Amino acid sequence: MAETPREQGHETLSNLLQESRRFPPPADLAANANVQADAYDAAGADRLGFWEEQARRLQWDQPWTDVLEWNPPFAKWFTGGKINAAVNCLDRHVDAGRGDRVAFHWEGEPGDTRTITYSQLKDMVCQASNALLELGVAKGDRVAIYMPMIPETVVAMLACARIGAVHMVVFGGFSVEALGTRLDDSEAKLVITADGGYRRGNPSSLKPAVDEAVKGRPAVEHVLVVRRTGQDVDFHEGRDVWWHDIVDRQSTEHEAPAHDSEHPLYIMYTSGTTAKPKGILHTTGGYLTQVSYTHWAVFDLKAEADVYWTAADIGWVTGHSYIVYGPLSNGATSVMYEGTPDTPHKGRFWEIVQKYRVSILYTAPTAIRTFMKWGDDIPAQYDMSSLRVLGTVGEPINPEAYMWYRKNIGGERTPVVDTWWQTETGAIMVSPLPVSPRASRAPRCSRFRGSSPMWSTTRPNPCPMAEAASSSSASPGRRCSAASGATRSATRGPTGRASRACTSPATVPNATRTATSGCSAGSMTSCSSRGTTSPRPRWSPPSSRIPASPSPRSWGPPIP
Repeated sequence: MAETPREQGHETLSNLLQESRRFPPPADLAANANVQADAYDAAGADRLGFWEEQARRLQWDQPWTDVLEWNPPFAKWFTGGKINAAVNCLDRHVDAGRGDRVAFHWEGEPGDTRTITYSQLKDMVCQASNALLELGVAKGDRVAIYMPMIPETVVAMLACARIGAVHMVVFGGFSVEALGTRLDDSEAKLVITADGGYRRGNPSSLKPAVDEAVKGRPAVEHVLVVRRTGQDVDFHEGRDVWWHDIVDRQSTEHEAPAHDSEHPLYIMYTSGTTAKPKGILHTTGGYLTQVSYTHWAVFDLKAEADVYWTAADIGWVTGHSYIVYGPLSNGATSVMYEGTPDTPHKGRFWEIVQKYRVSILYTAPTAIRTFMKWGDDIPAQYDMSSLRVLGTVGEPINPEAYMWYRKNIGGERTPVVDTWWQTETGAIMVSPLPVSPRASRAPRCSRFRGSSPMWSTTRPNPCPMAEAASSSSASPGRRCSAASGATRSATRGPTGRASRACTSPATVPNATRTATSGCSAGSMTSCSSRGTTSPRPRWSPPSSRIPASPSPRSWGPPIP
């Protein structure tokens, strides 16, 4: 019987998703890699011991008493431990004599540049911390950040982390309404923004959107404004404060307090199949352990030699984990770029790689396919021999894009690590190691070391699809993932009464607006609201809330 056109089309599509070629890593990279393939066996033999070892890579003010408290579906990591994320990203490097190492090569879209060392960045963060305290921001308060890709964005995040405030970054391209709903949900006390940023060759305003969003929202007491473009903006006396007026006059000395391992670090809102965005709340100790280790291991980071670039926006979780917390906790030198890849020309990315001798590049398959459309001749004009590891993030990469990336950007010599993870997980969950020979398609990669794929109904059970370590089966829509621990998510429903219940990594819409939650070495919680007419209570850290009953489909790490 002849195939129907539909069957033929399906077969053609399936063929496009197959790729059997394998590429061994360069011999010197394989011999000197931070992590070898045998790490899987060691982690599998003692998962909690594995994560405890990775936590010791960080500086703790007080050691933990328990690695994991697992009361299904709730998990707490490194309980009893106290830590400061900003200290781990800055102070400890300066104290170790690495203060002169470059933290960021920042490139503005118009071509202006700034080179910021770890010592300079620490001073900037201490000044900003003192300014936040002067503005009345206290531990546990929420701070909204609506900024362009400029160094002050990183400074604002780390200043919040330093004093124990919870930062909530909103992508600068989002609308007034999107910003406003996030301000309502988080009950942010302060908004940090800029007059604008540069986008495709022109100033793009931000302050007017903030002015509109904070109308009728008395919870916002101040708006802290960075002058970036010099655009004229409305200024509201008593509410608005220029960054240079209050931050620049502060002392560069600030004694960083120690925070509980489970203290909230940041909220990141994610969309899904529900009508309202869901706030994912990551806590400090477990999150920082996982992003620091995965950044070091997956990209084989050599901090003393590499120049690392995550070509993403800090407004997304990729930027939080692999522009800020992962690289800085490892003492890496990073590139940060403000603008678009086609301004002022379509070779801007490769010009930056050449200029700063970037050795590790992490970007999205969508961007790679755009570069393919622009033509092979554009990257061919630039020297990218400094690159030694390439990475992809955001979606599964198709074989054609993988092969183009490896050939035209990597010179057919660099390993490509195709990573899978989510806002909910906070860090990489499925990825090959750069030392492993592998197919040019990510489904051949493995779950990350120390992680356990789970499918759970009433109790955790192994997930056969995730055990196959296929990124296509471990996609958000399949409710399968590799779980090394858990993440917190926090959101409110119609009334703002917050309760907690764990769900699968995919969104599970229901009448109570249950938020999604995934797994990482943090704590997992998703909040839902039960229908009620009670007034909205003041937001408080999840540790002070009473957990709701587990949802019918819950998931978490295996019972140790």
